[in-house]
This record gives sequence, structure tokens and C-alpha cells, in this order.
Amino acid sequence: MEKLRIDKWLWAARFYKTRSLAATEIGKGRVLINDQPVKPAREVSLGDQVAVRRDQTTITVQVLALSAVRGPAPVARTLYEETEASRLAREAAQEQRRLASEPALGFEHGRPTKRDRRQLDLVKKGGDW
Repeated sequence: MEKLRIDKWLWAARFYKTRSLAATEIGKGRVLINDQPVKPAREVSLGDQVAVRRDQTTITVQVLALSAVRGPAPVARTLYEETEASRLAREAAQEQRRLASEPALGFEHGRPTKRDRRQLDLVKKGGDW
């Protein structure tokens, strides 16, 4: 086998859980082969560079092997090798997310509790605490 559909390869390499999900993401333009946008039926061959955008990071891999069957994760990792630049960018983004502050800490009080709501209702009605 010297060529394989990109949606099938991404599924076999465990980038996506299903082929239809891989095809959907390819259709949205989140997958590039050799820096070119592709369609799900595009064939990938050995040595191609595949860029997969997930969340806010882009993973760029070099195709080392082709497989039309989805196997265990250790076998799937042998189908590709992540480029050094991609690995460094992914690790930097991971470190940045780790160091970022928790968004919920910006709120001082948060939502009122049941007790707080009762007290607000009493104040609105003019009652006593």
C-alpha cells in the first residue's frame, strides 16, 4: 500500500475517534497536507507532512507508515512522527495553560447562595433579617 485516504489514515493513527469525525474536521479546513487544504478523499503517502489543528494548537506530523486498520495506541504512534517545532510549540502552549490563572478566581462572590437569596428577598420586601 503506497497511498491511503487521509480520513482513513487520521482515524487509524488515532487523531479522531471515527472516520466521519475525521472527514468533518477535514471539511472544516482543520487538516492540511504539505500546507495545502484537502478533502477527505485526498490520498496521503509516505513522507507527507500532515498538520492537524485541535483546540488552539496545531500538531504537525511526518507520515512514516500507512495503515487502513485502527489498532492499539502504541501501534498507531508508529504511523507518524511529530516534528520538533510542533512538539516545542505544543509544550509551550501546555506550559502557558498551566501558568494561566483560573478564570473563576476573578469573581469575588459568585452566585448568591440560597441563604443570600432569602436575605435579598427580605430586604426587597422591607422585612427584618
